[in-house]
Amino acid sequence: MGKKLVLSILVFFLILNSSVLSALALTEEEISAQAAVLMDRSSRRILFAKNHEERLPMASTTKIMTGLLAIERGDLKSRVVVSERAAGVEGSSIWLEEGEVKTLEELVFGLMLRSGNDAGAVIAEHLAGSVEGFSVMMTDKAREIGAFNTTFRNPHGLHDEEHFTTSYDLGLITCSALDLPEFREIIKTREKRITWPGHQWDRFLRNQNKLLEMYQGADGVKTGWTTPAGRCFVGSATRDSWQLVAVVLNAPDMWQDTITLLDYGFENWKLQSLIKKDQFIKTREVAGGTRDKVKLVAAREFAYPLEVGEEELLEYRIEVGKPLKAPLKKGDILGEVTILLAEEELERIALLAGESVERKSILLFLKKYLTNWFHYLF
Repeated sequence: MGKKLVLSILVFFLILNSSVLSALALTEEEISAQAAVLMDRSSRRILFAKNHEERLPMASTTKIMTGLLAIERGDLKSRVVVSERAAGVEGSSIWLEEGEVKTLEELVFGLMLRSGNDAGAVIAEHLAGSVEGFSVMMTDKAREIGAFNTTFRNPHGLHDEEHFTTSYDLGLITCSALDLPEFREIIKTREKRITWPGHQWDRFLRNQNKLLEMYQGADGVKTGWTTPAGRCFVGSATRDSWQLVAVVLNAPDMWQDTITLLDYGFENWKLQSLIKKDQFIKTREVAGGTRDKVKLVAAREFAYPLEVGEEELLEYRIEVGKPLKAPLKKGDILGEVTILLAEEELERIALLAGESVERKSILLFLKKYLTNWFHYLF
């Protein structure tokens, strides 16, 4: 009976351990998308990937780059005239009319909430003179971001054989767009009215991103669909000041895919503050100063998402330059700390003087001596 009890206990813990491991794991088979990626917005660390380097069409998720450039390169208050060519673009539309005048901000709302292809064409002509010129600008920006497997041929995502990205590249582009406060505000807007000259009513734009209503903390980003691309979506959500970005391309079940990815990230990873701004790191000797040592503090904060157990793989390497000599001013850069995870470099952060150190001098010595002598006498 004792052996049976021991065997039962072992089986129980094996089953328990197996269930915990399966809860932590997310397999490619659980994601319907042909390609997908889950990414930490701040560090760009990949938390999950499926065929993330496969080049695929991305439909209207293209407009994330269009919106990024509109905000980064344009003046949202500027007034833009709609051309005949832009007004006639096929597909999803906000019903722009030739000669109509819109602010760039109205166009970006129409682009991101209602997925207006016509709005994308107007933005392209306004910023680059033509759709073709803007497509080059888009591709160049992708290279600057690090999205080297992406090529744009238009600002809206209508199908072109040479218009493609990868889920990884689209994640990078989205993270860059989310770095812009104006972009974040626009994409999380549920409803927006913009002008419609010559009509008795304004245009009413309702955000097509259902994730905003389906998922706690959802705050972006963009839907997309064409027959060749299938259903595409980029979604973002923020919890406890931590924002994740999920990309799914050619995803028959794109909403559930996105929720599964975000749940996996929030439940199985944790954003860790590895260094805080002004955190004391160590002291270092100073020659010729009014004090022998100076405190070294971190110049800024650094947070990074970690899985369970990865804390043990962290390493901090501290480098301080030539021997320190007074005088030193508080805030002087004196060295740097390199943070590594399993020997892979994550970040380098400058180390600053946490306090000023004056140079020793006869005058300072006499001042200190006389002060002490005065206190001794009186």
